[in-house]
Amino acid sequence: MKFRVERDVFADAVAWAARSLPVRPSAPVLARLLVEASEAGLVLSAFDYETSARAELRADVSAEGRVLVSGRLLADICRSLPNKPIDFELNGPKLELKCGAGRFSLQTMPVEEYPSLPTVPPASGVVAGDEFASAVSQAVTAAGRDDMLPVLTGVRIEIEGDRMSLLATDRFRLSHRELTWRPAATDASLAALVPAKVLSDTAKTLSGDVTISISASGGEGIIGFEGNTPDGVRRTTTRLLDGDFPKVRSLFPSEHLTVATVDKAELIDTVKRVALVAERNTAVQMKFADGEIVLDSQSGDEAQATEAVSADINGDEIVTGFNPTYLLDGLSAINGEKIDLAFTQATKPVVISATDGGGESTFRYLLMPRRLLS
Repeated sequence: MKFRVERDVFADAVAWAARSLPVRPSAPVLARLLVEASEAGLVLSAFDYETSARAELRADVSAEGRVLVSGRLLADICRSLPNKPIDFELNGPKLELKCGAGRFSLQTMPVEEYPSLPTVPPASGVVAGDEFASAVSQAVTAAGRDDMLPVLTGVRIEIEGDRMSLLATDRFRLSHRELTWRPAATDASLAALVPAKVLSDTAKTLSGDVTISISASGGEGIIGFEGNTPDGVRRTTTRLLDGDFPKVRSLFPSEHLTVATVDKAELIDTVKRVALVAERNTAVQMKFADGEIVLDSQSGDEAQATEAVSADINGDEIVTGFNPTYLLDGLSAINGEKIDLAFTQATKPVVISATDGGGESTFRYLLMPRRLLS
């Protein structure tokens, strides 16, 4: 095997593929990156039996071949090289790399030991990459991080026709984002529970139109994402999470008795300041009345904080409290300058959303209240 490739193009593709390599692989071969050279160019592949990544890129290939090398080491080397073409050549069990005055030699492993990448299901539809990335970044805000509850570490993707919904919850909060897409079939009705971290990392790195492929019910339980870059096609797959995602849509109330409209940036800054004195695991108290939101926090007898933010409040007076970190997560995820905080009553969750509704692409963040200050 022998080929020459541009440093920036190769380094970017290696970094993208290597990002999904396991930190503690169950077998040494799973920490390797498969490099395949042919007349069509290069293909870089990574797979740990859960998530796969495949990047195609252009290269000047003199001799075809396949080689298996340490993915993270190759990524680190390529990142440090000068911006000059890189020459690769397989010499016995070593892959030799030359770039400028630099010379590196990497030990290879038998390619036969590497597992075959999973087959991508038929395409289910196409979504705009930038909007999908924005929607995923909002939805994953509420995803759980407790591996003891794996179902809650995922984002549920629900598809009905040209509407896609993303839902996530960790039991204390709930995010819901809707967007439009172009399904392969107009009567499409699909659902998938995707690991939140994989979904987030994938959505950030795919641009242009992104093709989504979801295995049908009773299939292998795989979802695939494919996007084009200026340098070639990138594709990733991951196994879907097992288990039933809780039926959370009904938690969003159909009506609200109190709605406060407030400047998002001003509220975020105020919450951050007041939360500085909040005792661990205690709420920041919020009183909605008389055209303002009064925030209170304390750390026993050591410190107290109070600050008010002007707001347009319609409805009954409400006194409630929230985990400040979860509150800030939700506020920061919302697009727009003005936001609505909607309540049915003080002991029920608040629903936070953009005041303008976000047009056709809506995002709602539901947050459970916490015990108030004594």
